Amino acid sequence: MILQALTQYYEDLLALGAIERPGWSKSKVNYGLALNDEGQLTQLLHLQTEVVRGKKTVLAPQELLVPSPAKRSSGVLSNFLCDNSSYLLGADAKGKPARTAECFAAAKALHLELLEQADSPAARAVIRFFECWDPAQAAGHPALQEDWDDLLKAGNLIFWYGNAPVTQDPAVADAWTQHYEAADDAVEPIRCLVTGRCGPLARLHPNIKGVAGAQSSGASLVSFNASAFCSYDHEQGANAPVSEYAAFAYAAALNMLLSDRGRVCRVGDTTILCWAAGGDSSYQDCFIANMFGDSYSETDLLNTLHHLAKGEHVVWNDSQLNPNTQFYVLGLAPNAARLSVRFFWQNTFGRMACNLARHYDRLNIIRPAYDKFPTLPVWRLVQETVRKPSPGARPAEPNPRLAGDLLLAVLNDMPYPATLLDGTALRIRAEHNVSRGQAAIIKAYYLRNSSNPKLKEVMTVELNEQSTYLPYVLGRLFAVLEAVQQSANPGINATIKDRYFNAASATPASVFPLLINLAQKHLAKLDGGLSLYYQKKIADLIDRITQTLPARMTLPEQGAFQLGYYHETQKRYAKSKKEES
Repeated sequence: MILQALTQYYEDLLALGAIERPGWSKSKVNYGLALNDEGQLTQLLHLQTEVVRGKKTVLAPQELLVPSPAKRSSGVLSNFLCDNSSYLLGADAKGKPARTAECFAAAKALHLELLEQADSPAARAVIRFFECWDPAQAAGHPALQEDWDDLLKAGNLIFWYGNAPVTQDPAVADAWTQHYEAADDAVEPIRCLVTGRCGPLARLHPNIKGVAGAQSSGASLVSFNASAFCSYDHEQGANAPVSEYAAFAYAAALNMLLSDRGRVCRVGDTTILCWAAGGDSSYQDCFIANMFGDSYSETDLLNTLHHLAKGEHVVWNDSQLNPNTQFYVLGLAPNAARLSVRFFWQNTFGRMACNLARHYDRLNIIRPAYDKFPTLPVWRLVQETVRKPSPGARPAEPNPRLAGDLLLAVLNDMPYPATLLDGTALRIRAEHNVSRGQAAIIKAYYLRNSSNPKLKEVMTVELNEQSTYLPYVLGRLFAVLEAVQQSANPGINATIKDRYFNAASATPASVFPLLINLAQKHLAKLDGGLSLYYQKKIADLIDRITQTLPARMTLPEQGAFQLGYYHETQKRYAKSKKEES
């Protein structure tokens, strides 16, 4: 299904003129080898451009449309018109002169064969270059001496004639197209599993570039390289017959999606990309803004989602979004020289919006005044499960599977993964505090995953002052006892939360008698009005406790305790702000 969706997306883009035709692709090129009519190298052109990366401006290779490169493993196989110095100059820094000579010979044979019938000055210049070039003299050539060391670092070179790369010459381009199509005809056709049509078998599939953590030269999405993966004596791609056209199409579409960094997201080790049938990028922008962005207001995002969920068309970035459009989300992770599929989701855009709106409704919770994030995107939820990085330190990596599992749960409106709650609970125990994100996770998790009505009763946006659910009441009581201590000791560095929070939420019977006795000493330090206010508050909460304090509380009960503490704390801060104003 993944390959079929990507192949269809390629055909959508091809119809829009937004992607290259078969046999051509974009490659990063460092230098141009400028040739004259006699095929002599006259100049080395610097094709790098300045780009901003972080706080630095660096030189980066220029992306040019070139004949599709061959997929090389360990053998000698030349590309046409664009390759590294081993093939086009017969020189490198690898210390294997015999192999380098083979590379240049392979390039020479390929170019002479393909351009033999091409009648143009550019084609004749390339032919004469290979006929006259002496690799032994390359290091001393005046056009190469200044940049010689950089030339040998395996960057791509391209032939240049006049004011343009040779690839733009019509006769040369036609020669490559004829060669590419003839190569397909020479292979015995098979029935393609992706398109259902007959075509030449793709024994090796193109590399996919741009997945974070994978090899920079690219990794395979489909490959068979060991006998353990093969069956019935089939080799390489014959184990899952895919045509050359389908392999090129899905790889071209996938590489284009990954090259658009503004529409690719990364959560943990998972690279997430999306696309819509028809090729309209506005669907991608809307999805990313709603799922991963935090620059739009909560009202705007939720209004958009609710309209789409009702089946209504929505205008986004001057494009009208149809909720019935098919939409796809793919998560990829690195695995040595290959790619692992973390998840793949497909449904209508309206169904995605409906499920995402429900997710955000469950996450909705009162937030502190200092929290400027209107929504909690997936990457923030995942980060709530790991420790906060110290200044200058590398952020901790979340569970590798969590991002994919969480995203699938959201998109399918399924129960949230247990690893989300486990990671959140561990952070709360370690930090003795409940952040807005952690409280939202607890609320959403039990609203979707639990069937306990008493537990769901307290999973509210703001404080539920009428609830008598014991774990929730104890969480509120703990927050009030902490407030008493802070009022009696202004500027105190550590409160009862730092020492007793975990014990109070897990084993309340052994902790609360001690805390209430301690609170009486703190109340004695306060003035009459404030002391009376806190005494009434404590008495009201204690009156709600109609059973013996439990010796131990379960994980869901601890979640209710933590949410009660968070709600009561935010209520106190909100009241303080109101009093100040």
